[in-house]
Formats: sequence, structure tokens, C-alpha cells
Amino acid sequence: MKKSAYSEQREMIVAEAINPIATELRLLDPADLISLLRFECYGSIADLVSSAAELYYHPGTINFGAGGEYKLEWEGAPEIVLDLELKPKGATVYARLTLANEHAAIEINHVSFQNPSENPDENTEFLRKSLSAARFVPTRQGEAA
Repeated sequence: MKKSAYSEQREMIVAEAINPIATELRLLDPADLISLLRFECYGSIADLVSSAAELYYHPGTINFGAGGEYKLEWEGAPEIVLDLELKPKGATVYARLTLANEHAAIEINHVSFQNPSENPDENTEFLRKSLSAARFVPTRQGEAA
């Protein structure tokens, strides 16, 4: 994606949204993820991403995209990149999640709004609110769900 003045802010919003899912995925053995990518077992990767996402977001909000890649060298830690699709109500975000030894990173490839505003700041705020609304809200004990 061609970077714009709003790219960094939107990547921060998506990074905050993806953080718990990336943390869950980083608990997996990197060798398992690499083998699933290498042998194009995309359905299995999709299941793993869905399982991690369903703990935090409504079904269908965060999905595995079209593929991924990995970096595995003799000297150094593995690095895995997964294509993701975030589909909160009214927007679709195509992004690449990088999982590394001690961190994760997100890079947005494209953001599509169902009803975009002429004002990019309004679109950015809509993305923030839409991702927030798609998240499960934990309830306190004794409160009705």
C-alpha cells in the first residue's frame, strides 16, 4: 500500500486491535506454523487464526487471508508473516502480521470503507470505533450479558 499521512495512525489502531491475537499466535511453535505455510495447509492456519480471534472478537471479524511467508536462517530466530483480513462492520482491512521471537508487527496493505467519508480523519475514527464494536466486552460477575 502506498503510505499516506493516515497510514501510521491506522496501523497503530489495527496493531492495538490485533495485539491479543498476535500474542496467542506467538504461543504456537514457529516450526509448526512454518510447516503449515510450506505445505500450503491454509485451512489449518485459518483455523488457528480463527481460534485465536474468537477469544476477543465476534466471529468473522478477523480471518486468515490469502497466504503468508517465513524467514528461517541458520543464524537467527524465525520470522513468520501471515496475511489477515479484518472485517469489522463497515470496513475491510487487508494486512500482514509479522510474528517474531520477541515481538509482532502489522503492515496494512489496503483499507476499504463501505461508506467512506470525504474526510480521512473521520474514516480513521470510524475504523477505530468499528474495531472496538466488534470486540467482545467482558462483563463483571453478576451482570447480565
